[in-house]
Amino acid sequence: MKHPQEALITAAGILMMAFLSCLLLPAPSLGIVLAQKLVETLHLMDLNQLYTILFCLWFVLLGAIEYFVLRFVWRRWFAV
Repeated sequence: MKHPQEALITAAGILMMAFLSCLLLPAPSLGIVLAQKLVETLHLMDLNQLYTILFCLWFVLLGAIEYFVLRFVWRRWFAV
């Protein structure tokens, strides 16, 4: 039987891994031409807004990947 708060724990784990990723892994850097093109395409105000969105998505994606890898390893080799 699954724990009733497993969805909440999963989301919290992903966010925690995302915060750890901020400290450990470098974020992508776009060239100025590509960044300006994305700002125009997405109708953003400036490059700061683009990089804020980019960094948030990058770290949440890395956190989700790390969480699922660690969960797989835990369930595969360490769970009772």
